[in-house]
Amino acid sequence: MRDYDELISFLGEWGPFQRLIFFLLSASIVPNGFNGMSAVFLAGTPEHRCRLPPSANLSREWLNASIPREVQGGREGPSRCRRYRLESLANFSALGLQPGRDVDLSQLEQEKCLDGWEYSRELYLSTIVTEWNLVCEDDWKTPLTTSLFFVGVLIGSFISGQLSDRFGRKNILFATMAVQTGFSFVQIFSTSWEMFTVLFLIVGMGQISNYVVAFILGTEILGKSVRIIFCTLGVCTFFAIGYMLLPLFAYFIRDWRMLLLALTVPGVLCVPLWWVIPESPRWLISQGRFKEAEIIIRKAAKTNGIVAPAMLFDSTEMQDMKLQQQQQQKAYILDLFRTRNIAVITVMSLLLWMLTSIGYFGLSLNTPNLHGNAYINCFLSAIIEVPAYVIAWLLLRTLPRRYSISGTLFLGGGVILFIQLVPTDLHILSVFLVMLGKFGITSAFSMLYVYTSELYPTIVRNMAVGATSMSSRVGSIIAPYFVYLGAYDRFLPYILMGSLTVLIGILTLFLPESYGNPLPETFDQMLRVKGFRNRQRTNHVRSSKEIEDSKTQITPL
Repeated sequence: MRDYDELISFLGEWGPFQRLIFFLLSASIVPNGFNGMSAVFLAGTPEHRCRLPPSANLSREWLNASIPREVQGGREGPSRCRRYRLESLANFSALGLQPGRDVDLSQLEQEKCLDGWEYSRELYLSTIVTEWNLVCEDDWKTPLTTSLFFVGVLIGSFISGQLSDRFGRKNILFATMAVQTGFSFVQIFSTSWEMFTVLFLIVGMGQISNYVVAFILGTEILGKSVRIIFCTLGVCTFFAIGYMLLPLFAYFIRDWRMLLLALTVPGVLCVPLWWVIPESPRWLISQGRFKEAEIIIRKAAKTNGIVAPAMLFDSTEMQDMKLQQQQQQKAYILDLFRTRNIAVITVMSLLLWMLTSIGYFGLSLNTPNLHGNAYINCFLSAIIEVPAYVIAWLLLRTLPRRYSISGTLFLGGGVILFIQLVPTDLHILSVFLVMLGKFGITSAFSMLYVYTSELYPTIVRNMAVGATSMSSRVGSIIAPYFVYLGAYDRFLPYILMGSLTVLIGILTLFLPESYGNPLPETFDQMLRVKGFRNRQRTNHVRSSKEIEDSKTQITPL
């Protein structure tokens, strides 16, 4: 029986049909770029200080001295959350006393910002932080907003594959586009932080689901030679293009509601793609819908200027395909921990994805806190991803996986750790090191899909990639709190992210090497963790036949 790639081989690899699908699906990813990182500007925290009421009746000297000085992130400045007690200041002002000369400010009683805050409008006209005063006692709500977006991403990544398997790739692709665009639009009319955050979580569900389903649809329609380029340079590069557009929009639109409206409009432009992007013929065949698959394949042949065979599916072949689907072996999540060797690979892979994700999203979300212009820094953080994806693609083609991933992690983590040693006046060098760290971590992140899929056998390959991908979502949920630590010590996020990245780079060297090896089809064919190689098995490992007969039982190695 022919497989799908053999069935459509007459179409060629890179005809007009394939080019159209490649670029349209990649273009549909662009809105994901600015939705995924929009919290950088929507939830930006400008400089702020306690507001003084007009009735305070203070002299100019006491107005200027009303805010105590404190050290924040290694730099001294006016307090963001405290002021001197106004009643005392009013008495001193009425008596004609001078601050610092007649009154020792360090001995004065302080109080909270009882009359609200004054926000700098240099960077932002408004954000959700200034809208709902998410500062001081409520500053924990800002990282929580971003984390809940990534909780939505986690939920979306879990359900998107199952929904597309049940209802079709195309239907779920456009449904999730509608969720992402529609709920982003509703967010504009949020009347409270709670409403904004709940809607942001739903936007996160649509954002990742759109990305995942477009990824699946492209890999199923495109041929073997184009598939790897689509999965690396296509999808990832267009995501980076969307990410690059974010600071451009934000620079010219400083109000968060208008910015969100501008970021929502490109999603509407994807609606006409419904009449151009087809359903996956591979999925239709798996559902036994051979007639619909044949219509799409013949249209593709016509687009490519090729005459399709008179008969694409014969009755015997269709019957064999249906029988094969019925007999397909099922896999369970516990199979990822079937033996000690497999369990170690799974645990190490989960840690690799999670810690790499923390580094990637931590550096991305921290760009407004870097020296220099926040918009330029965000643009640099986006544009550095393009060469990172190109390097990752080249490394996957030529070098072993373990050394490629570990080397880029060492590069990313090492330069991040070095930032704390840079003199404070060398701002450009600090930004350069952050971007170099982002380059290394992004390269490693983009190679993980290929590496993980090569480690596991066919029966659990999709499940393993899904589980590790969900682990990376957990990392993205944690990442905003790494950024939050910068309010206490500006080097602490870099120390933590750099240390964890170097640590996981070391652990990666103990994983098996998959480069140049055939993809495993059974658990017995899985490669062994370094250090397990020469150990004898203490328990009998079941054969493939035993695994098929007893699918859920776990046997220790």
